[in-house]
Amino acid sequence: MQQIRAKQLAEWLADEQRPPPLLLDVREPWEVALCRIDGSEHMPMHLVPVRCEELDPDRDIVVICHHGGRSMQVAMFLERKGCASVFNLLGGVEAWACEVDTRMSRY
Repeated sequence: MQQIRAKQLAEWLADEQRPPPLLLDVREPWEVALCRIDGSEHMPMHLVPVRCEELDPDRDIVVICHHGGRSMQVAMFLERKGCASVFNLLGGVEAWACEVDTRMSRY
């Protein structure tokens, strides 16, 4: 599992020459209702084990949560399940709100 910082992810998403990653938000529904990174796909952490087969194991996946702890656990799980390129967003949506999109709601 690799780690990626919010600004690095923002640069990646802005790079039209690079295929965008799947942004996998593993927070709870109430958290996603408060704020989310545009384009992210929501799959609560507790559903990942039963839904991970829906994910393309060959696509870059950036796993997102509030601060980076849950997403790190999910990223390690996805690697064990055979996903080739998995990243954990360091600092989660909190870091994104502080460093990239300061208009984003925080909690």
